[in-house]
Amino acid sequence: MTTLAKFDPKELEAKVKAMYRSVAEEPNGEFHFEMGRKLAERLGYAPADLDQIPAEAIESFAGVGFYFHLADLKAGETVVDLGSGSGMDTFVAALKVGAQGKVIGIDMTDEQRAKAERLRDRDGFRNVTYLKGYIEAVPLPDALADVVISNGVINLATDKRKVFDEAARLLKPGGRLVLSDIVTEVQLPETIVCNSTLWAACIGGAAQQDNYRGQIEASGLRMIKTEDNPAYQFISDNARGASRKFGVKSISLLAIKP
Repeated sequence: MTTLAKFDPKELEAKVKAMYRSVAEEPNGEFHFEMGRKLAERLGYAPADLDQIPAEAIESFAGVGFYFHLADLKAGETVVDLGSGSGMDTFVAALKVGAQGKVIGIDMTDEQRAKAERLRDRDGFRNVTYLKGYIEAVPLPDALADVVISNGVINLATDKRKVFDEAARLLKPGGRLVLSDIVTEVQLPETIVCNSTLWAACIGGAAQQDNYRGQIEASGLRMIKTEDNPAYQFISDNARGASRKFGVKSISLLAIKP
């Protein structure tokens, strides 16, 4: 069941772009969420991997979980990152798939993509490409990807089913959808769902976990594994309150395209 937000989607898009423009340009600013290397390591990213990628991408890392153990990326695979931001996960994926592999990051925020492209070019990640696009309508052909990844982004989409349909379309048969995202244990009330500021802060758009799983399965993907990420914690009072009251939390999951 898709939650339909009763506010202007363009207003939400503007707020999301503004927030993630700041994430790219002012990573030391104040946000509802934690960012940076300390968070990445606590979530499970290997320091040895982080040491091999641009430090500036790590500074702007605003993911909500770790999923590379579920992704099990192999040399030569093609990976699509939905909502690639300043590029941290694309760079980690590039290490895993190697020179014969390919990583394509999709993001709607110009400043995020520009930062990721600058870091890619500077540090010689030749197997990484970035495209401007929306995760509900990815400008790539069918059955391109061995793996679709996403970290803390799908909760921002007002129509999550469209995103999962796109992931299924992009995946080859046998391909994997692997992601971390924010979900809730109980359905959020309309006062939160209809607040575009809380959507932009990764709270208002969080789907109830059973509905989230159902939308993935309705897109033709088979759920394999789900894990909670207790190491991820909100830092603002607003977000912490929602987390306590409604069970807002981070999960990572693996689904397969039959």
